[in-house]
Amino acid sequence: MVALSAAWAGLIGLSAGACVGFAVSRAQLCSLGAIESALVGGDWRRMKVFGLALAVALLGTQALILTGLLDEATTTYLPPRIAWLSTIIGSLCFGLGMALVGTCAFGCLVRMGGGDLRSLITMVVFSAVALATLRGALSNVRLAWLELITWEMPGPEPGSLVRLANRWLGSDVRAPLVLALAAGLILAVAFDKRLRRSPRLLSAGLVLGVAIVAGWITTGVLIDDFSQPRPQSLTFVAPVARGLSSTLLGNGEWLDFGVLMVPGVVLGAFLSAQVGRNFRWEAFDDHHEMRRHLLGAALMGFGGVLAGGCTVGQGLTAGSLMSVAWPIAVLGMIVGARLGLLILVEGSIGDIVGTRLQRWCGFKQGSAAE
Repeated sequence: MVALSAAWAGLIGLSAGACVGFAVSRAQLCSLGAIESALVGGDWRRMKVFGLALAVALLGTQALILTGLLDEATTTYLPPRIAWLSTIIGSLCFGLGMALVGTCAFGCLVRMGGGDLRSLITMVVFSAVALATLRGALSNVRLAWLELITWEMPGPEPGSLVRLANRWLGSDVRAPLVLALAAGLILAVAFDKRLRRSPRLLSAGLVLGVAIVAGWITTGVLIDDFSQPRPQSLTFVAPVARGLSSTLLGNGEWLDFGVLMVPGVVLGAFLSAQVGRNFRWEAFDDHHEMRRHLLGAALMGFGGVLAGGCTVGQGLTAGSLMSVAWPIAVLGMIVGARLGLLILVEGSIGDIVGTRLQRWCGFKQGSAAE
């Protein structure tokens, strides 16, 4: 089998990022937009598109595992000890920051390609805080406090939902479990008439799923073992931080699938904006908007490292491995984003609690009057 060097793996990451950036930009697909449309507007089409991406990624990734081409235990998403408290706090912070910014880290990269200078500033702060949490001053908080509170897998063995199901049921249920989950996600798309008439959304979901599988093949199957210590795929937290570190320190980490995937997304979104003739420079309207973006960027950078990834890294890439932490992180991000949207509409958390208490008291008084 051909062994790819780090340079070739990086070029594949750049190409994969460009394809994803182009497709997602053309479809105007956004994880925060999907959450808001589903929970506030009742429109689940974009959530189903992410479900389609997960189904494709799940089928491809689990096929690699079943055939022995990919060793799931060597990835970073399936540790034998699950840092559940870190995952919960991190995902809530990431979701809240995502709402304050108006999109996730991946969405910021896509917007940068369209000329959004707000996203450029946001990503500088995001990457700096992520790097500080990963390797710098904030890493002590993560390592000495939050990540010490863990739940150990029985065995111990990789933190996989499939491994847990196999242990509890006494047989290997990987194939039927994966097929059932993927089929459910695909059927949700197939039965949605409006979504079937949205080829750009569907293609974006397919490209996202295929890109995740391509990442596992490149870094887990084809690459030279000395060039890449661990298999990786799409995620936009640690690679962004490592890209900043490489830019500032010149430590050579640019030759990496994940790091080069980041500018690839910006490039793909830029090409999409040129094709659609909708490229335009945008900046902050006032200091209030800038302050909100900077706070959101810091929360996403800190939370993304604690959670082990962003909406793509945890929601799709970890999902393709069926990580134990995956549903925890996804739920936390959704809850954090919903709370952030409420804060934007109704004010501070105190205002939200006060409003809810007033409604509850009014309801109780109305019931008593009847």
